[in-house]
Amino acid sequence: MSAPPTSPGVVPSTDAVLASRAAAAVPTMLSSLGAVAIALLVGGLIMLLSGENPVVAYAAMFEGAFGGVKPLAETLIAATPLILGGLAFAVAAQAGLFNIGIEGQMMVGGLAGGLVAALPLGAPAVIHLPLALLAAVIGGGFWGFVPGILKARTGAHEVITTIMLNYLALRLSTVVVFQGGWLPVKPDLQATEAAQTAARLPRLLPGTRLHAGFLLALLAAVALWFLLYRTTLGYRLRTVGISPGAAAYAGIAWGATITLAMTLSGVLSGLAGAAEALGLHGRYYNVQSGYGFTSIAVGLVGRNHPGGVVLAGLLFGALNAGSTHMQNTAGASKDLVSVLQGLVILSVSAFAAFDEFRKRRRQAARAGAMTTDRASEDIDGPDLEPRPGTPAL
Repeated sequence: MSAPPTSPGVVPSTDAVLASRAAAAVPTMLSSLGAVAIALLVGGLIMLLSGENPVVAYAAMFEGAFGGVKPLAETLIAATPLILGGLAFAVAAQAGLFNIGIEGQMMVGGLAGGLVAALPLGAPAVIHLPLALLAAVIGGGFWGFVPGILKARTGAHEVITTIMLNYLALRLSTVVVFQGGWLPVKPDLQATEAAQTAARLPRLLPGTRLHAGFLLALLAAVALWFLLYRTTLGYRLRTVGISPGAAAYAGIAWGATITLAMTLSGVLSGLAGAAEALGLHGRYYNVQSGYGFTSIAVGLVGRNHPGGVVLAGLLFGALNAGSTHMQNTAGASKDLVSVLQGLVILSVSAFAAFDEFRKRRRQAARAGAMTTDRASEDIDGPDLEPRPGTPAL
């Protein structure tokens, strides 16, 4: 077992680094759990004021989300696009960007994947399915590349450009699905043709709708964690997000890095759209699912860390999956889920702001102590002999 470093010249071992990161993650995890608990308590108080029984409502929600194979499958189905969208938001946020265009990137990715999946290529699944996923990844990645390159070249803020591209994605999708003719679309359904069997994501559990898109989401989370914390590229992304000035001083190309971050964000968003089109629905529908905007909340609750995003996606997926059973059994409105999601976001934001406030206070206290020590050294230090005057000529 390697000993921890005792001097600046000693390089910390891998075990010591992992232990340090795990210890640093514990307070963050506890604060997130506390935020969720506070949100549930406030939600219960709201139900009490509304004349409903919160214990019965939460029990029904839990049963609807985890009470059997089918409810659990529905939870994982609802969590799949949220995890991928949360990862898309997280990779942009790690580079200091706020990608609010995940919804549009999902639409473009799902449209591209749905079109390729509907083509009667006659190819086996090992060829057709990867081609459809590749089309979705390219479509979403391009829709993320555009605001990234605009910010790098012109300084256009990504929030403005991604909001505009959301509307443009909806208009583009509407035009394509109403074309007919040579495109594999069904204008009467406002959707693409049904995906070929070889281009569909396989089911994971018989008798349920759970598809392999959930496995893609987990693999994407592992891949993003490795990219951010085990590669030089991830170090550059995080450095740009923490301090663009320090990144520039270190020779990191700011423009190329943020463009790549937005492109990666679009890639993950496009994969989320493909998971819905090729896994759940079997075709792409020209509707706004709203998953892109909820994914922003998932990324924020998960603190923009891949592991946290997975847990936050599962939480929001459970809320969505259990809301119908809660309404049917306990009589509580499904809109309560939106209230709970908002309360979770507010609680997590409040805990994060409090942690940041404490961190800054500690830094200010240390800086003040160092200034005081230096001043006392100047006062108590030995007097220097005066420099001899210049001899007269």
